[in-house]
Amino acid sequence: MLIGLGISAACAIGALIAAAGVLAMALPGRPEPWPRHLLGRAAAMAAWAAVSVYSLGLFTVWDSEQAFSDGTASVPAPACLDGFDPATVQGLTHHRSSYLPLRFDCVRDDGTVYSSDSFYGWMNWASLSCALAAALFAVGAGYATELRARKAAVS
Repeated sequence: MLIGLGISAACAIGALIAAAGVLAMALPGRPEPWPRHLLGRAAAMAAWAAVSVYSLGLFTVWDSEQAFSDGTASVPAPACLDGFDPATVQGLTHHRSSYLPLRFDCVRDDGTVYSSDSFYGWMNWASLSCALAAALFAVGAGYATELRARKAAVS
């Protein structure tokens, strides 16, 4: 789990460094053509943020899987037991996990399912939103370069 936190923290630091690059575009002496640089730096920031959030969730699911296969008192999965009242975990039979989308679901004998952690929802949406934003910013940077090249060809 510490490796996952370290990777997520490193990616978050990368996102902060990229954010500083985005903010530097507001200062005098910014590089030209500034729209392409701004969009490129924003794409890097959003990509680092997506990787940071996703890696945090990925290693949380991985840690829950490892705790499940860790010998005594590991069946049912500790992630399905910790912090839940006895009525919720009554009839627990197994779990289902997924890395894409992130989830670790606990399944009861009657077929009902509950999530072991409510954070997976926002992690999925945040990483998806940041990844889409990074893609859009990258496409925008390419478009800005193309638009500048066309204007230069016309002049």
